[in-house]
Amino acid sequence: MSQQQPLISHLLELRNKLLKAIGSVLLVFICLVYWANDIYHYMATPLMQALPESSSMIATDVAAPFFAPFKLTLILAFFIAIPYVLYQIWSFIAPGLYKHEKRLMVPLLASSTILFYLGIAFTYYIVFPVVFGFFTSVAPEGVQVATDISSYLSFVLKLFFAFGLAFEIPIAVILLCWAGVTTVEDLRAKRPYIIVGAFVVGMLLTPPDIISQTMLAVPMLILFEGGLIAARFYSKKDSDEDELSEQDNAE
Repeated sequence: MSQQQPLISHLLELRNKLLKAIGSVLLVFICLVYWANDIYHYMATPLMQALPESSSMIATDVAAPFFAPFKLTLILAFFIAIPYVLYQIWSFIAPGLYKHEKRLMVPLLASSTILFYLGIAFTYYIVFPVVFGFFTSVAPEGVQVATDISSYLSFVLKLFFAFGLAFEIPIAVILLCWAGVTTVEDLRAKRPYIIVGAFVVGMLLTPPDIISQTMLAVPMLILFEGGLIAARFYSKKDSDEDELSEQDNAE
């Protein structure tokens, strides 16, 4: 019974953290849902600016004019609530971490959130105008470009997640080097393979066009180099020495 009680208390605490995280997303969603159509219009602006004057977006499904803005607003609420969600995760795992691990995780959680937002901003302001301008310009003669609002939402969300995750590469590099899985020197030696891998990932995560693939692969490589620079300040050896000193002080 004494062993079960800590487990039950941890499960209850985890449940409370999850409820708080879900509640934060719902709270943001309730605050934004009134402007759902305006939010979708803002999201569709890059495509609408690239469409010919005689073209417009269409809804092929009866319920699409309601569900597409509703879905976008819910996902936007999650994006906005990410810092609080990560805070709840951090507050749950922090008691079980060493001091040096806490010093590592706090800046990584903050920087991962910022990098994810930067990936979304890069997609909206840089990638979308180029990609949509290219797609609309290569349409065959006699074909009127009229994109369905649900298809457009699926397309942009796919790119948002692809670029948002790609911008987390520096965090992944730092964690791999800090955990001792690899080293900065080893990653530098494998740079040619990583370059090829970046373009393969860009091909898998983006639509089948060379422009969006390249616009994902190039930032991934730049972020990889940035991760190598940052990883030099984190080493498993230093962390192990800190942990041993903490244990000695505790004794």
